[in-house]
Amino acid sequence: MGTYILKRIITIIPIFLLATLLTFGMIHLSPVDPAEAYLTAAHIQPTEEILAQKRHEFGLDRPLLVQYMNSIVKISQLDFGTSFVSNKPVWEEVSSRIPATIQLTIVSIIIAILVSVPLGFLAGIKKNSGIDHFSRFLSFLGASIPSFWLGYLLIFFFSVKLDLFPVEGIGTWKHVILPSITLALPLIALYTRLLRASVLENLQEPYVLFARTRGIHERVIMGKHVLRMAISPMITGLGMNIGKLMTGAIIVEAVFSWPGFGRYFIEATFNRDVPVIQCYVLLAAGLFLISNLVVDIIQMYIDPRISRKGRQH
Repeated sequence: MGTYILKRIITIIPIFLLATLLTFGMIHLSPVDPAEAYLTAAHIQPTEEILAQKRHEFGLDRPLLVQYMNSIVKISQLDFGTSFVSNKPVWEEVSSRIPATIQLTIVSIIIAILVSVPLGFLAGIKKNSGIDHFSRFLSFLGASIPSFWLGYLLIFFFSVKLDLFPVEGIGTWKHVILPSITLALPLIALYTRLLRASVLENLQEPYVLFARTRGIHERVIMGKHVLRMAISPMITGLGMNIGKLMTGAIIVEAVFSWPGFGRYFIEATFNRDVPVIQCYVLLAAGLFLISNLVVDIIQMYIDPRISRKGRQH
C-alpha cells in the first residue's frame, strides 16, 4: 500500500514539469510581449530603449533553456514574479485570495454531497419511483442551466425579491449560501446520476444475491455493501471536480463579486498580467494532480484491490 502511494506521488513530478513546460511555451509563443504588457499596465509609453531594458530585467534576452530552468527554480520557491498591475509579489496576492475560493469550494462540495448521496442512493434502490423521477428532473435541471444564469436567478428571487441573502461580497454565512448553491447544482446533477447508475449496477452483482441468500438484513446489504461499492465512481468524479471548482469558479465569483482567486484571474487576463496568468495555470495543474492523488488514496482504502493491481503493474 505504501509502495503504491509512493509511486503515485512520484508520477506527479514529471506531469507537473510538463505543465510548467507547456505554460512556459505558451507564454513565449503568445503574441503578447511581457515587457510591453508591463509597460502598458504601468501606463508607460513603450519605446525600443525601455522595452530592451525591461526584457533584460525580466531575463527575456537569455536563451530559452536558461529562462525555463530559472522559472523552475523560482516556481519551486513559490516565486511567480511580480504583478504588472499592483507591483506586489504574485504569490502574496494569490495567497490572500485563495482562502475565499477554498471556502466557497468546500461549502459547495458539502452541499453537493449532502444532497446527491441520499438522493442518488434512494433513486437507485427505488427505481421508477417518485424520488427517482425527481432525481432525474433535478439532474436535468442542474446539467442544463448555465451557472451565470442560475446565479442571477438566485440573486433576483432570494436577494432582490425576498431579501433573505446579500447580493454580493463576503463576510457572514449568508454571503456564501447563494454562490455555493450556484456551484453545487451542477455537481448534484452529476453525482446523483453517477450514484444512481452505480447502485443499479451493483444491485445486479452476485454478492448481493449471496448476501440475501445468507439472510443478511436488507439495510445492512444496502448500507454496508452496495453503497460502499457504488460510491466509488462518485469519489472519482469528486476528485476531478475539486480542482475544477477551485479554478473554475470564475463566473460565479464574478456574478457574486466574491473576492476569490478566479475573479483575480479575470482582472489579470484583461490587464495582460502575465505572471498572474502563469501562476493561475500552474496552480490549476497542481490542484488537479493533488486532488486526484487524494482520491486515488481514498479509493484504495475503499477497494484494496486497487493497490494490488498497482503492484502487479
